[in-house]
Amino acid sequence: MAAPAEVEGAKSKRSKNDDFLDQDSEQSAKKQKIDTTGSGDGVSKTLGSFEGFEISKILSQNAKNKSAILCGKFQGSTDSAVVLLEKTPFPEPALPSLLSADLTLNLNLQNDIYSVYDGLPKQELGFNGIKTTVIYPATDRHIEKYTDQDITLLEETWEDYCNVTLPYLEQQVFKIQWVYNILEKKAEEVERIVFEDPDPQDGFVLLPDMKWDRKQMQNLYLVAICHRRGIKSLRDLNDTHLPLLRNIRDKCQEAVLEKYSIRPDQLRMYLHYQPSYYHLHVHVTHLKFDAPGSGVTKAHLLSDVIQNIELIPDYYQRKTLSFVIREKDGLLARFREVRGEKK
Repeated sequence: MAAPAEVEGAKSKRSKNDDFLDQDSEQSAKKQKIDTTGSGDGVSKTLGSFEGFEISKILSQNAKNKSAILCGKFQGSTDSAVVLLEKTPFPEPALPSLLSADLTLNLNLQNDIYSVYDGLPKQELGFNGIKTTVIYPATDRHIEKYTDQDITLLEETWEDYCNVTLPYLEQQVFKIQWVYNILEKKAEEVERIVFEDPDPQDGFVLLPDMKWDRKQMQNLYLVAICHRRGIKSLRDLNDTHLPLLRNIRDKCQEAVLEKYSIRPDQLRMYLHYQPSYYHLHVHVTHLKFDAPGSGVTKAHLLSDVIQNIELIPDYYQRKTLSFVIREKDGLLARFREVRGEKK
């Protein structure tokens, strides 16, 4: 199937794309990384370009984030791929070179003291980068996840969790071998680890999330993944986990201050519910970064989680939790079925 006209241009600007893992900058300008999480074998391949790639569908676009998500297939393959395209932030040290003779201005609109132009920088300035994330082979679940959908706010009691959510999760096959590869030092991400506490009970690894380009400190985004297995989400946490949670809080703050000179009061540390994968992890972002999923319908501040459990040891086995869920999510269908609701 031919590429839609509105995305045809994206296929001609791939040589400057960052790779999937945002490795060293000199490497990221040359290649894109294929994430084979869906295959479960932990093997990755490297792309040099998207030559022969056939776009089948635009899954979503976001004008605010200047991003687009596409679905298609590589030439000669029957497997689908999901490609996430995102304009990279302006590199601060290079901004003076942008406001120079190297920027061509084409007037769009002028009214009194206000003018709007299309600015076209020379390619060698490096302002045309597109961060490119490839998920291949992509499962139907991946495609559904990235397809633009309506959303619903769902309230889940502890009884709902035990009778609906947990049985549903136990029926699903969630491939998180990539998490274990990081913890067991079997993945390339090992080179990106910012800090590690190897303690099997209360330890964790701290590494950059792929949403961060590791260049702009105000967009800092790290993830702390605990070594202990079997903790799926916020719902599992109680007073026995306080040493783990406090350890993550304290040592993440120390590590970020030491490595990036960012104070603890400039950090947002939180857990997602529902999480994107069911192995306990904590998100660490800069306060100035409007990170996806950092709003009240998704994020629970780590400091609040600790204090809630200190006050009531089984707080998350009592609390009704609200979260946003996508229209095509099977869990929403299960809730509607149990509650006798119609779409």
